[in-house]
Formats: sequence, C-alpha cells, structure tokens
Amino acid sequence: MNEELLKKLRPITEEERKILEERKEIQKEIYTASEEFTIDSRKMLEKGRLIDIRTHTRFIPFPQHRHNFIEILYMCEGHTFHRIDGNTEIELKAGELLFLNQLSYQEIAEAGENDIGINFMIQPQFFDQVLPMLEKGNELSEFILQGLRQKGDGPNYLHYQVADILPVQNLVENLVWNLIYRPKNHRQMNQTTMGILFMMLANHTDKLAQYNTDVYQDVFAPEILKYVEEEYKTATLEELAAEMNVALSTMSKIVKKSTGMTFKELLKQQRLLRATNLLEHTKLPITDIIEMVGYDNTSYFHRIFREAYQMSPKQYRDWKIRT
Repeated sequence: MNEELLKKLRPITEEERKILEERKEIQKEIYTASEEFTIDSRKMLEKGRLIDIRTHTRFIPFPQHRHNFIEILYMCEGHTFHRIDGNTEIELKAGELLFLNQLSYQEIAEAGENDIGINFMIQPQFFDQVLPMLEKGNELSEFILQGLRQKGDGPNYLHYQVADILPVQNLVENLVWNLIYRPKNHRQMNQTTMGILFMMLANHTDKLAQYNTDVYQDVFAPEILKYVEEEYKTATLEELAAEMNVALSTMSKIVKKSTGMTFKELLKQQRLLRATNLLEHTKLPITDIIEMVGYDNTSYFHRIFREAYQMSPKQYRDWKIRT
C-alpha cells in the first residue's frame, strides 16, 4: 500500500492507547448500546454516511461479535487471525479481503503493532448503485443480496486471497484514499470504485480461499441442469462458466458437488438419454441420431452406448419395439 496512506493508518488510536496503558477489555460501549455485542452502524458511522473505514483495534483480542451492516476487512500489512461462527479459522494476510455479512459471528486474535487492518463499514443503501454493476448469479452478488435479505441461505463470509491481483490492490487503495481525504464527489466515486472492485473480484472466484460449493447448490444446480438439458448438443463447461460468471475451475467443482458427476459425465448422460428417446420413438437412422445428440464420431458413440446399456443402439431399438 502507498506509504502516505500507511502513515495515516499506523498511528496508535486513543482506544489503543488506553488498552496499552490499562490492558482492559474492549470497551463495548464504543461499538454498541445493546447487551448483545452487535456492532451498531449508528455508533460507527456519522449520520448520513453510507460507508466509512476504521483501523482494526490492536493489542487485545476482539471478542465474538456481529454487525448490523456489511463489513469488509482488508489487511494493509501484517496479518490477523479470525474465527467465524465459532468454528472456521482464517488467517487474513496482507493484501487479502474478508467479507462478513450481518449473520456472521466473528472473533479476532490479538493483533500486533505492525498488523494494520482496515474495516470497511457499509450500510445496505450503499449497494443500490453497486449491485446493478454486477451480473446476477456470481458468488459476490449472491453474498451481498443474502446479507441485505438477512437470510442464512448462503455463506456468511467470503475470503479473497487477492494479494497478487494488482488491479484489486489499486482499487482498494483508491477506495481507502477517497474515504480518508473525501474529495469532491467522493460519494459517487466510492460507489463507482466499489462497483469496479466487485466486478474485478467476480472475475477471480478462483481466489476464494474457502469456496463452499454446498451453499451454492440450490442456486446453481437448477441452472446447470437446465443448461445441459437445453444445450446438450453443443454445451461446454467453458460456456456454462461464462454464463454463470464463475471461474472455470470453480464451475467444475460446483457441477460435481451439485450433481454428483463431472460436467463430461453429466453431458454424456443427457446425450445418451436423448439418443434412447429418439431410438424408441422415431425411425430415424442411427447415424442421424448420433449427429443430432452432438457426436460426430460414430465409433465413440457406439462404445459409450454399449458401456451404458450393455447392447448396441440397434439392439436397444429392437428390444424397445418388442417390449
């Protein structure tokens, strides 16, 4: 990160000074007025502000808490250790991003003086201009929408290991600079910059450190099956990934988790199903059927058909006529 920005972020805060002098627990009244430790946007954001930043409190463990806003953590330098929802351990390293929604519980181990982290605190209204910039169906837009709906039908966090993605680092730095110095038109600039950042992250789902395909099964499985059923003749995993706005490697994992088969196996199953239907209900030549279901190699088709049904296509047609 730019050294000028780091100079703004490194100094010990008043809260941290008291911690160093007295070694007391976190002063919860700074963060909330409720008995449950839910960090309150009314305490953390100036009235009328939809987004702001503060540095992570160092020198003491931060106890389990949640937020009534969406939080994005970014490590400028050093690292921090997080426990999410009581059981998931995460090391957030320099240059990485951790998204947390209102449903997640988090506790953070003690950070040292050189562990400089930033908390982006974001009100739901901020995303009114950001979400339209994203295509639907990708991990990040689904995560944000889940947070806005406050329904637990997906992951409560996303951990992006993007330290080596220069455009992401530049966008985060620009966002931090805008929030510190608040130039003219900073509100629009913040939303535009965040939108571009989100689009960039949507192109790097392969950088999600914990990509839990289970949580997206209900979202993706119907679309995967629909795509294969409708486009079986020319379908490709690359095209499916592009339509879903998901990285190719991630799409492969989702297909396997959602259907129990690889994309190749799923496609072969659908093509053979179409072929048997045509063999049974039409008098089309077998060579025509082979081409209609997407194969141009008749020998290969005959081999996989026999493997699947223990008979040739002609024998299958004859058997169906008899029965």
